[in-house]
Amino acid sequence: MGQNPAMGLVGEAYDNALVESFFSTLECELLARRRFRSQAEARMAIFSYIEAFHNPLRRHSALGYRSPAVYEQDAGSEPAKEPRLSQVP
Repeated sequence: MGQNPAMGLVGEAYDNALVESFFSTLECELLARRRFRSQAEARMAIFSYIEAFHNPLRRHSALGYRSPAVYEQDAGSEPAKEPRLSQVP
């Protein structure tokens, strides 16, 4: 009897709890009780939600219920930049 892909261990490729949580939030905060005139309008609304609100402005519990933008501002530093290959020891 094979393992059900939906029952994978945490952190495995089959763990979709994070994605389910995101789509639940998207539905509650953007899509509930809203009708779009076209598929293009819906795509633009979702894109704007993710890029302009969810990623930089939405408050996160892991950051003390502050947005990433406010968290970085409070820390007084810019986001860490990844080192270039020439800088890696």
